[in-house]
Amino acid sequence: MKLNFFKSKGKRQTIAFYNIENLFDVYDDEITRDSDMLPNAEKRWSIKRYKNKLRKIGYVISNIGKKEVERHPAIVGLAEVENEAVLNDLVTSKHLEEYNYKFVHYNSPDERGIDVALLYDETVFKVAFSKTYTVDLLDEDGDIDHTRDILLVSGLFEGIELHVLVNHWPSRRTGDIETKHKRLKASQKVTEIINFLKEKNPVAKVIVMGDFNDDPESESLKALELGHGLFNPMRTLLSHDRGTTSYNQSWNLFDQFLITHNFFERKKNTLRFIKANIFDEDFLKEEEGKYKGSPYRTYIGKRYKGGYSDHFPVYMILDKK
Repeated sequence: MKLNFFKSKGKRQTIAFYNIENLFDVYDDEITRDSDMLPNAEKRWSIKRYKNKLRKIGYVISNIGKKEVERHPAIVGLAEVENEAVLNDLVTSKHLEEYNYKFVHYNSPDERGIDVALLYDETVFKVAFSKTYTVDLLDEDGDIDHTRDILLVSGLFEGIELHVLVNHWPSRRTGDIETKHKRLKASQKVTEIINFLKEKNPVAKVIVMGDFNDDPESESLKALELGHGLFNPMRTLLSHDRGTTSYNQSWNLFDQFLITHNFFERKKNTLRFIKANIFDEDFLKEEEGKYKGSPYRTYIGKRYKGGYSDHFPVYMILDKK
């Protein structure tokens, strides 16, 4: 029985998503608003702090899902990366360099210059196509309100066609109700992309992942679920004492996956969903004080904490049958 167990485990793979809280380099980008993440800024972002962040984020990524599948994640969606240079530094950092991760990244029009990206193990996932989609928003004056693009990456995962959409939807910074329409716009754009994929292949396997800045029961996520018959495995994970990010000592589960129902097929040579979870190991949490148990972040406001991120990663386990 033990041999069979490990044989089954060996076919399993981890898919993860992680908002890594402002992975910026220390150089000024004249195009974007990155002035708060420079050595001479109030936050005093430095080479030493940058390297510490790379090491810590790399350590987290290398351990997501490891208890279940005994290896590093095959795919990791990321939010809040500044540019290609920081991704190069991340995949060659201490805890990730042995895995030879490749990545897909495009510069988005976001005013702060924070983008989404996809890391992948090319021995498992062979990328065939990638594209970004802009979410068209207007501010109160009717001017273009720039936000993060949605990243589509398509390819063969263990030889099976797979499409991954990486999202980082508009924040709630100025209020949930006041910004709700922006996330509904992002949800509509995801709908357009899925429609495009299903026109080409009605049984396309699609994973929608990201920091949605909305909880599973929010209108934007429910519209996606109902509109495409998607399954959200994260819904049951949100509780009064568990989530992926915390605000005013209250939990939210903004980081989620939505998947097409063909991940539950029982036929041979297919990818099957096994489980989803929050990667909220103790080392990722504040150990004491009023924030005890919440994500151990890099900064609280402008005060340097030296932690990992203000979000916990989330992950899914897939099995090839």
